[in-house]
Amino acid sequence: MGQTLTRPTSKTQVKDELQTRRPFSMKALLSRITLWILIALLLVVVLYPLIWMLLSSFKTTDDFASAPFWSLPTTWQWQNYVNAWNSGMSTYFVNSILVVFPSLFLNLLIGMAAAFGLEVMRWRGSNVVLLIFLAGIMIPAQMLLLPLFTMYFQAGLINNRWSLILTYTAASLPLTVFLMAGFFKNVPRSVIEAAIIDGASIYQVFYRVAIPMVANGLFTIALFTFFFLWNDLLFSLTFINDDSLRTIQTGLLNFTGQYGQVEWGPTFAAAAIAVIPTLVIYVILNQQVIKGMTAGAVKG
Repeated sequence: MGQTLTRPTSKTQVKDELQTRRPFSMKALLSRITLWILIALLLVVVLYPLIWMLLSSFKTTDDFASAPFWSLPTTWQWQNYVNAWNSGMSTYFVNSILVVFPSLFLNLLIGMAAAFGLEVMRWRGSNVVLLIFLAGIMIPAQMLLLPLFTMYFQAGLINNRWSLILTYTAASLPLTVFLMAGFFKNVPRSVIEAAIIDGASIYQVFYRVAIPMVANGLFTIALFTFFFLWNDLLFSLTFINDDSLRTIQTGLLNFTGQYGQVEWGPTFAAAAIAVIPTLVIYVILNQQVIKGMTAGAVKG
């Protein structure tokens, strides 16, 4: 029975092999170190202002007056949040909810229906209409203020929540239609044809077939739209003057000026109250957002 003999590798060959591999391994290591440094710097730039705001919301007046701005609170002043909430933030928070969520619902409902009609129900001129929606993204919001203010003033909608609901819905609709059309484009036409052959109406195809297949993309658009509406300052500052109807962002401007001397602890607590809902919603829906972005990047 034969044996396979292997010639021992000489030390020179081993040394040469290590020398050929070393530059590649060092290059990979240096690239990884550079990537880690960039990620660390990005985290510092993004997270440090947020952490600093949260820590400042627990500081006392003496902490702001005597301690460095980067220092930790000497005592955790939870009363700052109570003072901020009772000083008007509760009203501003409720107003934002009453304005943002109806606008978000109308925007998604109309946007999904329009995108489905333009992309799935192909008809003559649908591409032109889609381009018109795309042109709406290119119009600066500042150009809409004067004509909208004139229209709302004549209609008696100034200092009315409906002025913000209508504006938010219309302003965010072009982007929603454009993105949802891209998601509907990836829906296999064979599935829709099979549902129609089985006797499903166009409304059943829309609600029971198409929407479940683009659910992750819908979550992504809903989250981005929510961020845009929740953080709006321009429209709410223009159309709402009554303090009892202000949203949370315009309320922050009024909050810092309602005392003779600014109380920084409650002010930072009010800012944290405005930021925390967006963080909580993103933490809950971040997986759906990642899936939706991935689905929008892959052609079906």
